[in-house]
Amino acid sequence: METTTSKGKEIRNAGPDHPITISPAEGRVRVTAAGRIVAESTRALRLEEKGYPPVYYLPRNDADMSLLARTKHYTYCPYKGDCTYYSIHIGGSRSEYAVWTYEKPYEAVASIKEHLAFYPSRVDAIEVIS
Repeated sequence: METTTSKGKEIRNAGPDHPITISPAEGRVRVTAAGRIVAESTRALRLEEKGYPPVYYLPRNDADMSLLARTKHYTYCPYKGDCTYYSIHIGGSRSEYAVWTYEKPYEAVASIKEHLAFYPSRVDAIEVIS
């Protein structure tokens, strides 16, 4: 694994010890909260990362952004970069910080730029429809 630093942040590249793969999701991916469709796409990406369950990233253009409120919360992943969060205002307190996105992801995962991911426990469902 190659490790470098930028502006005091450790940057790691995926490799055999920590693989990350991104592939097109098969079928349509639908995310619902408070009984409403928040996002639905046939262009979703499936990201698999060692030690984590698969995550679906849906294009922002396929989400109802009017249902989302950007938060001031952020985190950092040494494999993907700075992460920002949205809450789904129709979902109440359960849906706070329910959505995350990497607006400037590192080159190795650049395909998730302009995509949103959802915490399964903070939405009604994330369905993959064949």
